[in-house]
Amino acid sequence: MSTSSSPSALVTALGKTEPLAQAMILAAGRGERMRPLTDAIPKPLLHVRGQPLMLWPMQALAQGGYTRQLVNTAWLGGQISSHWGDRISWPGLPEVQIAYSREGEDFGRALETAGGIVRALPQLADVFWVVAGDVFAPDFVFTPQAWQRFAASTALAHLWLVPNPAHNPGGDFGLSASGQVLNLPKGSAGCDHTFSTMALYKKAFFADCGLPPGNPQGVALALAPLLRTAMDRGQVTGEVYAGDWTDVGTPERLAQLNGV
Repeated sequence: MSTSSSPSALVTALGKTEPLAQAMILAAGRGERMRPLTDAIPKPLLHVRGQPLMLWPMQALAQGGYTRQLVNTAWLGGQISSHWGDRISWPGLPEVQIAYSREGEDFGRALETAGGIVRALPQLADVFWVVAGDVFAPDFVFTPQAWQRFAASTALAHLWLVPNPAHNPGGDFGLSASGQVLNLPKGSAGCDHTFSTMALYKKAFFADCGLPPGNPQGVALALAPLLRTAMDRGQVTGEVYAGDWTDVGTPERLAQLNGV
């Protein structure tokens, strides 16, 4: 399926063309709270219910027809690219082409969420999915209908939110009845939702972030301040995801998911 109005391929320095990625899986973090498990293996490759954690969103994206995926890496990133290679297929699903944004190799560190996305922008379609590789959301469906609705809207970002979990009782954002995500102080009335990390973005969202596409200097940049500024402009919409969701941020949460 085609999910971008932009050119379908990126021209490389060698004159070759490569397909633009329709989705980005965030996999560059150190996973400090998961130590010592992440001292020898990157957190997205830790197993949840019999398979690597990041495989869950990769397969869900493929099920939705998003077969051009980009993974950013830093900590132990070579393990991730060696594990998946540049293409992979699973029974009953279309083959997935995988590209990489190697922040660790290029800059020696991860660039935080927004810095990493901007680094990867030249490899991404004009409208693209982003999901963290360390979040377990087995019920989430990456539908073409959601992509099409967002692409046709005036919003620059569309977020899926979850009810505040026990580890984040103060929440991240509010959500209006009309579907606008609201920049509310943590713990305030109406700040009832936590960002799931699943989202759709347009490249235009990052136009005013202060970094050029490709982030050639490798500047680290957080995503939350950009989101809050865009919310104040009415440019961020959202909806509630009611399925199973876990931010696999500690060994205890990982053990709970695996029934240990």
